[in-house]
Amino acid sequence: MIALLKQKEWSPYLAGVLLGIVYIVSIAVAGVIPGASGAFENFGGLIAQAVAPALANNTYFKFVMPPGISWEVILLVGVFFGAFVSSKISGDFKLAAVPDEQWRKMFGQSVWKRWVIAFVGGVIIEFGAGIAGGCTSGLAVGGGLFLAPAAFIFMAGMFASGIPTAILMYWRKF
Repeated sequence: MIALLKQKEWSPYLAGVLLGIVYIVSIAVAGVIPGASGAFENFGGLIAQAVAPALANNTYFKFVMPPGISWEVILLVGVFFGAFVSSKISGDFKLAAVPDEQWRKMFGQSVWKRWVIAFVGGVIIEFGAGIAGGCTSGLAVGGGLFLAPAAFIFMAGMFASGIPTAILMYWRKF
């Protein structure tokens, strides 16, 4: 087991099985489908309450996604620290500023520009997750676990939009 923890990459099949087990245990023990997108909204609502209470006083924050430290926020903190511990155990930890060669080729050498693009992309993804009622993990994996039709429609749409987007972004590489 220790040897597995020290590997820089795991088999996607093993990781998928382990993720499935985490979902089953989470649903059986806590009665929740793990997902992280709600954490940003819960925490953002908490900040909005402190900075601009009138902004946080709306139907969305009252009934749909109440501000506060929810289980999603705790899950997100756990994911962050789990990834940190995992990278330290595997010897793969390093601080980086979006240095990946793929990012450099697409968006240039400017670190601040790559950070802005990553941030804007994250905001767009979070906005989409809010509209969809969940993130990829909550809808695709959790919904797929329950054989929910919406999960399979979402996954089909994700691939149907992701493949052409990748081709458009990397058309010079094909």
